Amino acid sequence: MAHPADERTLVLFNHDFDQIAHRSLRAQWPQISAGFDLFAFPSQLRLAWFDIERFAALQALRAQAQGCRAVVSHHEQFGALTAALVAERLGWPGTPVRAVLACQHKLYAREVLQQVCPQSNVPAQRWPANPGEAPLDYPLFAKPIKAAFSILAREVHNEAALRQLTGFGWWESMVLNRLSRPFERVVRSRLPEAGSALGLMLERPVHAPQFNLDGYVYKGDVRPLGVVDATMYPGTHAFMRFDYPSRLRPAVVARAAEIARRFLQAVGFDHGLFNMEFFYDEECDEVSVIEFNPRLASQFSDLYARVDGVNLHEVGLALAHGRDPAELQRRPATAQRASSFVYRSFPGRRPLRTPRRSQRGLLSAAYPDALLVTYPRSAAQVARDQRWLGSCRHGILNLGGADADDLERRCEVASRLLGWTPPSAAWHPARATRAPLQAATADAGDALEHAGRSSPGSHSSRSLP
Repeated sequence: MAHPADERTLVLFNHDFDQIAHRSLRAQWPQISAGFDLFAFPSQLRLAWFDIERFAALQALRAQAQGCRAVVSHHEQFGALTAALVAERLGWPGTPVRAVLACQHKLYAREVLQQVCPQSNVPAQRWPANPGEAPLDYPLFAKPIKAAFSILAREVHNEAALRQLTGFGWWESMVLNRLSRPFERVVRSRLPEAGSALGLMLERPVHAPQFNLDGYVYKGDVRPLGVVDATMYPGTHAFMRFDYPSRLRPAVVARAAEIARRFLQAVGFDHGLFNMEFFYDEECDEVSVIEFNPRLASQFSDLYARVDGVNLHEVGLALAHGRDPAELQRRPATAQRASSFVYRSFPGRRPLRTPRRSQRGLLSAAYPDALLVTYPRSAAQVARDQRWLGSCRHGILNLGGADADDLERRCEVASRLLGWTPPSAAWHPARATRAPLQAATADAGDALEHAGRSSPGSHSSRSLP
């Protein structure tokens, strides 16, 4: 697909996987970036006075002045909505503002889903409940109505645990409020029937494997791309790894795609990338929707590129310019399977150290195709993340392989090179044994001796500090 070099794209809140992917596409798709990092000091101080509509208006003026013809963002907290506001203001292709709001207001999304696909909905209610309502029936799964990076999302078994979940000091309360207020102001004016997005919602817990349906909508045509399987750390709700392609049967994938089509059409989502998180209980053959995200799940883009030769970030750029992504050229696949491994620390366990430059070099030498993103954290930040999220994420490593066994071996070797424990059920810190550690260390030596020969791809190693 030819693209005029003078048609720039405004990329908002361009961090982590987005930054890496967009950088690789800059020659074909010229870009400028804007936005701030919510987790980096001092840029995070902007939360104190951030107004999303004013920010969108300023970015629209900037985009016009610098020759942009499109806007894109895959950032959950502010980016997707800001991009929709900018596109609307300038008459550019984009996801309708009301559709973004309907997806991100999790309680309203439940109400819509109940109308169009009740068999795949999960009962939910606002908390605190209205006076006179029936007592709560525990256990329940609590989460913010407007999600903020899975903050406060966890299962509770009694009222004391529920109230403890929201027992913050003034600083934490202020930060959480500032994360939600910009969205709340837009909801009140643009989707008033949804009600307030502040506070928590309670759902019936579902204990089943979790999956992600990825796709896009072009001119109202819903086009699924694939399903990524999710695996949690044992005994937690914290993601441990994501695997592509899915192990789900095609018939189940088709059902999930039909659920997505009904919901997206109901909320007026007629353009843009989407991600639907869902459970599938094989025993009772039930698909239960967790939530809809009006954006690309950026972490997965690399997995599709390895296995299918489809760059989802380029799909996003094509959509932003009003072009049909089906016309994009597929690149050669570099792997049969691909996985995204998430490295975390949990309360009571030692935080992971950020890999040194020398360790990154060892990883690059052994596996040139490795994609590593790290999240350096101070002791205070680790404590905050573990309180808000139940764990602290220290890094993500994407790898490709010939099959599941090959991926496991590559992950074990790569993890040891980085000084980390491999994130898999067999390698969970509580279960790690000496013999596998010795075997992985030996494999690491073999990988370095034959650096690059076992790599399924030809990418250069990429990482963020």
